[in-house]
Amino acid sequence: MFAIVTAAIAPGMALLSYFYLRNHYNTSTITLVFRTFLIGVLLVFPVMVLQYAFTTEGYFINPFSRAFILYGFVEEFFKWFLLWIFAYQHATFARRYDGIVFGASLSLGFATLENVFYLIANGLETAFGRALLPVSSHALYGVIMGYYLGRAKIEEQHRVKHLTLSLCFPIILHGVYDSILIVFDMYFLIGLIPFMLILWWVALNKVKRAHQLDE
Repeated sequence: MFAIVTAAIAPGMALLSYFYLRNHYNTSTITLVFRTFLIGVLLVFPVMVLQYAFTTEGYFINPFSRAFILYGFVEEFFKWFLLWIFAYQHATFARRYDGIVFGASLSLGFATLENVFYLIANGLETAFGRALLPVSSHALYGVIMGYYLGRAKIEEQHRVKHLTLSLCFPIILHGVYDSILIVFDMYFLIGLIPFMLILWWVALNKVKRAHQLDE
């Protein structure tokens, strides 16, 4: 059990460290990042209950409504809402890149506990694939969400536009990810590998752009 939990937590910690260590933060920011991560962990439970209830009641049976609404919208909306409540309103959120760190932190908290449950149910042999695909994709949705939240926080004249993009862009990307799993079925890697390469390219460009705008 210890090996499974360690393997489940390690990818999230590694990715969070990568985005966090790109900048030097003070103690108050470290505390907020850790709190945001824990909020993401706790978010797993209400989301799982809500998704289970919709499934049990027969809602979103269509594969694409399941991908874009049950998974994409439900998960990304609650991440966005809690990020807006607990990080966006905080005075420590003062730069565009801060949004990326907080977005990645909350998303990785969610992905980490989800990964623990998955590895407990399916075994340690799935750990590598989970790290490369679901865990990293959650992190990258968080990066993109946080980038636009950061711009909304700083660029008041375009606040509505960036707030809208911070929610809609991750929902669409998450929905596409799950749609690929549905369409390609057992050959999902054919679709997911190029998708993940594009997702990494987009997210890292957002990281670079946030640094440029903050200079």
